This record gives sequence, C-alpha cells and structure tokens, in this order.
Amino acid sequence: MKLIARISVSAATLLVLSSTVGCAKLKARDQLVKGVQSFKAGHFEDAVDHFQNSINLDPTYDTARLDLAAAYSSQVVPNMTTPENLKVANEALNQFNIVLEKNPHDIIALRQIASIHRSIQQFDQARLDELKVISEAPNDDQAYYTIGVLDWTKAYKNAVGILKENNPALQDDGLGNAKMDKATCAKMKTTNADVVKTAMDALDKAIQINPTYDDAMQYMNLAYRRKADVDCPDDAARKADIAKADDWVLKATGARKANEKKKEDANRGGVSEEK
Repeated sequence: MKLIARISVSAATLLVLSSTVGCAKLKARDQLVKGVQSFKAGHFEDAVDHFQNSINLDPTYDTARLDLAAAYSSQVVPNMTTPENLKVANEALNQFNIVLEKNPHDIIALRQIASIHRSIQQFDQARLDELKVISEAPNDDQAYYTIGVLDWTKAYKNAVGILKENNPALQDDGLGNAKMDKATCAKMKTTNADVVKTAMDALDKAIQINPTYDDAMQYMNLAYRRKADVDCPDDAARKADIAKADDWVLKATGARKANEKKKEDANRGGVSEEK
C-alpha cells in the first residue's frame, strides 16, 4: 500500500511539473509573438523586453535568443562609436555569441556579428568574421564582396595618407598618381600591393559566384585604380590598369541595367502581351 501511494504521489508531481513547464513555454511563445510585433513596428526597445521575457520563461528558446540579438542589432547606428552605441552593439554581440556557443555553424549569427563589427568600425575583426561566414557558406558572394570593399577601403586610406605625408600638395587623382616621386612610389608599393591584391581576389570571387554583381564590378573598377598606384614607375602598366578600370565601369553599368530589368519583369508577374 505504501509503495502504491508513493507511485501515485510521484506521478502527480510529474504531472504538475509537466503542466508548469508547458505553461512556461506557452508564455514564452506569447512573449516572442509580442516581441516580433514590436520589432516589425520599429519599437526595438519594447521588442528587447519581450524577447528577454521569453528567454527568462524558457532559457532553451533559441528563436527568442536570436530575435533578442537582432533587436539589439537593429538599434546599432552604423559608423558611430559613441559609448551608447558601443554598449548596444556589445549587447547584440553577446547574444549572438551565446547562439554560436550552442551552434557554431549558425550562419545568421555569423553574418550579423560581421555586420555589427562593421557598424562600429572594427573593420579588421569584421574581415575575420566574413572569413568565418565563407567557411560555412563557400559560395556567399556578399561575404567575398564585403572583404573586397574592406580591403579596398584600407588601400584607399593608405594611398591618401601616403600622398599627404610625402607631398601635401598632391591629392589622389584616381588615375594612378603618375606624379609620385620615387620615395612615395616605393612606400605605396610596400604598403598597398598586397592589400590591393586581396581586394581584387575577393571581388573577383564574388563576381564569379554572381556574374551580374554590379556593386562588386564597381568596386573592381576602384580596385584597379588602386592597382595603378602600385604600378609605378611603369607608366604603361598604370595606363593599362586605368583602361581596365574604365572597362569595369561599363560592365557594372550593363549589369545594373540587366538587374533592374529583371526586377521590373518580376514585378510585372511575367505577363506578356498577346500577339
């Protein structure tokens, strides 16, 4: 009789626990739904509160965790490094890193982390983040494009700085800066040759994956103009690279027009005129 009583009590306890857990999960789901509604309405602070409540109710709710990170991320102002903006960025990064601790292959978290690091101007880290994205998604054309842009930006800043340092009156002309003296030329080669190459390699890969990637083509044009800098003192090579840059402008323009037409056709629903 005592044994039967113990079994009955244990079963009842399990039933109560199961009901409590189920109730918590339902409440967590309700908070998630409210968070999504606030997020869509642009009320990101309210969304953060709802998503955090959802996680408090169900710490295993991965969707709520990812949405909480996204809500923080949406409040990060690009290209601003104020303490307030960095605080929000770090909150977002912390949440995405918790997601990655459970699933290191979560591509959404990896992409968002890269985006946040770019927004707070931590460009070297952002580049490393994009390489992680590529390791998970080898055909991610946007990741290659982003690396190309980051490397080109670094090369551009280097070039402007070198020109200013060696000849304050000489401004970048975007045509290879043929007026550079030997010392400026030597420093340009040493500083920028490898950076320009990695930029072009990444952009080339993005275009291989997406042959109509007009933004990548436009940056390839800019990359060739930086390559023209490091051609010095070979003027023929400089002119050849500027010609290639001009070719990429034309390719980018053509690709952009093709992409716009494709969007227009899609918006029309593919309805053709009767003949």
